[in-house]
Amino acid sequence: MTARSISYAQAIREAFAQLLAQDSRVFVIGQGLWSPWYVGTSMQDIDTEFGRERIIDSPVSENATTGAAIGAALAGMRPIVVHPRMDFMLLAVDQIVNEAANWHYMFNGRVNVPVVIRPVINRGGEQGAQHSQALHAWFAHVPGLKVVMPATPYDAKGLLIAAVHDGNPVVYIDDRWLYGEMGEVPEDPYSVPIGQAAVRRRGRDVTVVATSYMVVEAMKAASALEEVGIDAEVIDLRSVRPLDEATIFASVKKTGRLVVADAAWLSCGVGAEVAARVAGGAFEALRAPIGRVGLPDAPAPTSRALEDAYYPRAGQIVTEVRRLTGGGKSRDGVAVARGRH
Repeated sequence: MTARSISYAQAIREAFAQLLAQDSRVFVIGQGLWSPWYVGTSMQDIDTEFGRERIIDSPVSENATTGAAIGAALAGMRPIVVHPRMDFMLLAVDQIVNEAANWHYMFNGRVNVPVVIRPVINRGGEQGAQHSQALHAWFAHVPGLKVVMPATPYDAKGLLIAAVHDGNPVVYIDDRWLYGEMGEVPEDPYSVPIGQAAVRRRGRDVTVVATSYMVVEAMKAASALEEVGIDAEVIDLRSVRPLDEATIFASVKKTGRLVVADAAWLSCGVGAEVAARVAGGAFEALRAPIGRVGLPDAPAPTSRALEDAYYPRAGQIVTEVRRLTGGGKSRDGVAVARGRH
């Protein structure tokens, strides 16, 4: 397959275009889909290319829109529902949690709901508390739903295609802070397995497990830590449910330390889930307490100055790692991370 460097947003658009071209059952429904300014360039001109019968710009009616898509899925179609603000998707929770997630179980596996729901996290940019929430932990809590969060252009395309082909309800979450990220993406269609984490950087002193945009910050943190003699391994979770325990356990058993960097609040979040699983499955390997980095326990502010303080960056990951490792080497380069294997 020929690969070239394109942006995360372009990779999403390419996945949409190839899915629509290959399968007449695929259609897209959501608010604002015909707008040229819609969710970056991730769906630019998709309506003119495939027609407004398949790219349906719905009224402001999240619950009805999602319910219609679930009904279409039950009738054999492959709908993709887009919620340009994840916050607005909460109005459709009844359809997602009470209906889509349960049908396969309620009917003894004889019925599947092949629907993909794509909410977008719109953090920053003075969006405020009602337009910025990253609620992936909510949906990952529900049996019957799969939840994926691609962090690279390659995964943005491959996971969207995998989600549509999965045959079960999949919540595909992207963060607009990732739209400009560039990376190698094959031109041909391909899938990335749901439920499989990726090791983005090999290391031996500490494991950093990150979700979505925090993978970008974790990679920056790993580069900064290298300068002080700490070799960090970075794992991109990619799928919150199902969660790839095996990759995390293998890394923690090698490094002995774990920091989880999530794009949401700490309380009852993905960081807590990963920490609990490591405590149950790799506790004997830990040589330090588990560290977590996430949002402070408060709604998102609107002021840009407060946003800068609110959203965690690489510096906080570095601080947490240095706390667990003993700090790395001094300015003269003599001391190194304590307790290294």
